[in-house]
Amino acid sequence: MKKEFTTQWISSKQPRKQRKYRANAPLHIRHKLMSATLTKELRKKYGKRNFPIRKGDSVIIMNGEFKKKTGKVENVDLKYLRTTVGGIYRTKKDGTKVNVYFNPSNLQIKELNLDDKRRSEALQRKTVAPTSNKKTEEKNTVKTDKKQGEQNAHKKK
Repeated sequence: MKKEFTTQWISSKQPRKQRKYRANAPLHIRHKLMSATLTKELRKKYGKRNFPIRKGDSVIIMNGEFKKKTGKVENVDLKYLRTTVGGIYRTKKDGTKVNVYFNPSNLQIKELNLDDKRRSEALQRKTVAPTSNKKTEEKNTVKTDKKQGEQNAHKKK
């Protein structure tokens, strides 16, 4: 992999190259790397599995010491690809409270901050009714026809 960042780079099994890709990524790609999964209700509503995290989003912590705790995102750090959640602190020995940093992959968005017009438009654009696939519909009707035929055969016996 070259020294500069390139979008032609697809993927690699080597962790060093994956780390290098993340470390050298420009801001518009880092923003996409800061994505968290959506709750089941939001997935149904918007037709998306994950979405980039933003200050003001309500999140649930999915694993770690603070698992199942909720809060609002206070800070999104694109340089180090981490976030802080309001109300989640670690107490040091001298009594001071310090923010806990989370990787967005360990968070789940339960409520989106839609104050920004562009963000709400992006979600609305992506919200499209699922298209029906003729092949799967045909398979489903064939299966139900077979089942009904089998049931009728059992009744005749």
